[in-house]
Amino acid sequence: MTDPHAIQPSALDQLPDRDPEETAEWQASLDAVTQAAGPHRAAYLMRRTLERAEGNGIALPKLLETDYVNTIPTAAEPAAPGDEAMEARITAWNRWNAAAMVTRGAKHGVGGHIATFASAAWLYETGFNHFFQGKESQDSPGSGDQLYIQGHASPGIYARAFLDGRLTEAHLDNFRQEAGGNGLPSYPHPRRLPWLWEFPTVSMGLGPLSAIYQARFNRYLTNRGIKDVSSSHVWAFLGDGEMDEPESTAALALAAREELDNLTFVINCNLQRLDGPVRANFKIVQELEAQFRGAGWNVVKTLWGTAWDELFRLDTTGALVRRLRQVPDAQVQTYQTRDAAYIRQDFFGADPALVEMAKLLSDDKILECFHLSRGGHEARKVYAAYKAAVEHKGAPTVILAQTVKGHTLGEGFASKNANHQMKKLSVDEFKAMRDLLELPIPDSRFDDGVVPYGHPGADSPEVRYLQERRAALGGPAPARRTHPLAPLPAPAEKAFASFDKGSGTQNIATTMAFVRLVKDLVRDKETGKRWVPIVPDEARTFGMESLFPSLGIYSPKGQTYEPVDRDQLMYYKEAKNGQILNEGITEAGSMADFIAASTAYSTHGEAMIPFYIFYSMFGWQRTADQMWQLGDQLGRGFLVGATAGRTTLTGEGLQHADGHSPVIAATNPAALSYDPAFAYEIAVIVKDGLRRMYGEAAPGEDQNVFYYLTVYNEPMPQPAKPSGLGIDEAIVKGLYRFNTAESAGLAPAANAPRIQLLGSGTAIHWTLKAQKLLAEEWGVAADVWSATSWTELRRDALEADAALLRGEERVPYVRQALQGADGPVLAVSDYMRQVPDQIAQWVEQDYSSLGADGFGLSDTRDAARRHFGVDAESIVVAALAQLARRGEVQATAVKEARERYGL
Repeated sequence: MTDPHAIQPSALDQLPDRDPEETAEWQASLDAVTQAAGPHRAAYLMRRTLERAEGNGIALPKLLETDYVNTIPTAAEPAAPGDEAMEARITAWNRWNAAAMVTRGAKHGVGGHIATFASAAWLYETGFNHFFQGKESQDSPGSGDQLYIQGHASPGIYARAFLDGRLTEAHLDNFRQEAGGNGLPSYPHPRRLPWLWEFPTVSMGLGPLSAIYQARFNRYLTNRGIKDVSSSHVWAFLGDGEMDEPESTAALALAAREELDNLTFVINCNLQRLDGPVRANFKIVQELEAQFRGAGWNVVKTLWGTAWDELFRLDTTGALVRRLRQVPDAQVQTYQTRDAAYIRQDFFGADPALVEMAKLLSDDKILECFHLSRGGHEARKVYAAYKAAVEHKGAPTVILAQTVKGHTLGEGFASKNANHQMKKLSVDEFKAMRDLLELPIPDSRFDDGVVPYGHPGADSPEVRYLQERRAALGGPAPARRTHPLAPLPAPAEKAFASFDKGSGTQNIATTMAFVRLVKDLVRDKETGKRWVPIVPDEARTFGMESLFPSLGIYSPKGQTYEPVDRDQLMYYKEAKNGQILNEGITEAGSMADFIAASTAYSTHGEAMIPFYIFYSMFGWQRTADQMWQLGDQLGRGFLVGATAGRTTLTGEGLQHADGHSPVIAATNPAALSYDPAFAYEIAVIVKDGLRRMYGEAAPGEDQNVFYYLTVYNEPMPQPAKPSGLGIDEAIVKGLYRFNTAESAGLAPAANAPRIQLLGSGTAIHWTLKAQKLLAEEWGVAADVWSATSWTELRRDALEADAALLRGEERVPYVRQALQGADGPVLAVSDYMRQVPDQIAQWVEQDYSSLGADGFGLSDTRDAARRHFGVDAESIVVAALAQLARRGEVQATAVKEARERYGL
């Protein structure tokens, strides 16, 4: 049996010890202190020694946790500028109006959250008065700081905007009532309130992830010479419960690795999530500290208010600090609601030294400490933490600020498990809150039983102070600006026209065609530098390695090594001003990159053109929530689902076989989804996307959209672009006739049965083969149509239906395009039938579809297509079956075809 006290092998044993005797003396000294003064004294001395070593520049591994005390002692806190009493009055008005707004809305049943802002009010007010730069900031003009506001705190932000005159009482009374057009969205939402909110944050976890990549993109813009935004700071306000989301901590290492000291997380540690304690039996602050320190962040803990200073001075044995480290969060929450006798017994009674300490404390002192005194509720402590954060260099900072959820809302709210779901206060509770906050609101204002809003007056000292502080910091915040940017000049026509003639005898996959197009566009003298290629460690899969040496891969440190392939033409080149964002294996990080780049036109007044290329299976399926965030944030750019389709990516199998990304994309109103079949279609779509998003949008067109293109890895002949007026417009609208049986040289009989074959993406090639088989083996004339966007066809039809209900005459484009086309319609794609079936109800002809429904599998392309019944032969059988139902071919032809093709 192993002796637990025996000296265990150490990693240091393998290193030479030049003075073993000196080492033994140090160890003996530690043993002596432990025996004479106890292990706690020994631990204290060791930590003091480690601090001195760090201060002297001695490289040592850092401890992951510190004691459950403030990082910045009271004596070391800098004096906060400004008028703290005035800021306290402003905060009181904001607390009141936030609670009043939600309570008044409760009579309409729309709900709202009160407790979160009540706990975090000082975290915001201190920033607004002293730190957060506005868009007119002298240090960062046009950009300012980027504020990611915790979603459930939005009532407090509205209350402050009401105080400074940006919102009216009518606005507040329309909180969560937007249908009338003058409402306030429940949470930060740029699409719903585009002059105020920059970043949507209430899909929890996406705020912290996006904040990291926003800070990183700020460095990218600066290092590439697009715009110097080195003075912009990114602030992310988060809940401690929100940190459970995996996205919240997914990119911590990136932020530390790239030394993003332009980033600060402020985590409101009120110890409660939506249903109860965040870590009931543990300590969330200590857990987060270890997590962030381990990732390389600077950690500032702001836990206790000034009232605790007396207790810490009395703690000569370290018993208080030990007890604070032991007590789980749920018990800290309980202390906040119990009387002094309970706290004396449960907290202080756990240690004889604490029993003696408690004898020196009055009940009032104990209640002040345990009920009220938290670091996040004191302006000076919050200021000290923020100042430490912005002055720290070489790493991002996280501030762990302890607060009480529901602070100042009364005993019925503070620290109650249910307070997240509590939507209103009674009149009596409001009067008690008024008295606590010392607000001049007379009882007569409550005569009708409705809580009044409070405002000190547009020319009051509070409002003047607030506005003067914001003016000094560069204007109101939060604020979103759509800068009056001149349209980007269209790239040279040559880049697009090069695809019009087709590829001749050369087979080219549409993925490669897209990459070739981008390669030409990034060379454009006017707009080339604004392209932001984003790829999640699959650039070689998509044939993008040729861009490495010419554009460079962005790295804030440049390239500190000699690449193994340096002697090759397409070597792996990293550069501080590199243009490509190669993110490693993280679709979530790549999407966060895309969101930051796609909204730079608003955030920084710089139009950037991101394109993010990914395995189509791993884009929408993995990060669809971020695609919604992109639409919410009014982002613009190109998402490219490469190696697309359920049967096109041979061998990879079920987990790679995308048969549904266009279905998910169709649910997003901001996404324009295209499934181009040919290289020239890609060129037309990209050209039109650049015009719409970055150039001269047509009247009524929403510029705040993004494009999703599916492209394939199957090399196929690329035909020349058909001639004729309106072909580009038809491609953009979603449907055009690629050929007829006659133009394809198939010479059908004059009375031959006819069918219309609609194909999208790679399915067009099976459709063309089926067209030939139908003519040569069955005497059927088929016309082939390229359906570039089933989704845009559907949206146009829905708009036409809505117009008819308004009394306007409008025919859906899909019906116009197919008008007069003889025979039934058979639609085919490499996706589930739900994709082409989007247009079924607007097609006047008999309609049916084929698709790759079900799970994917590994096999050859031909075998997979036969399995799903979408290959050319299967199309022939389906076409004959449609015609047989109409009596246009013999029913026996269907059976004969099945047997002939082995189906």
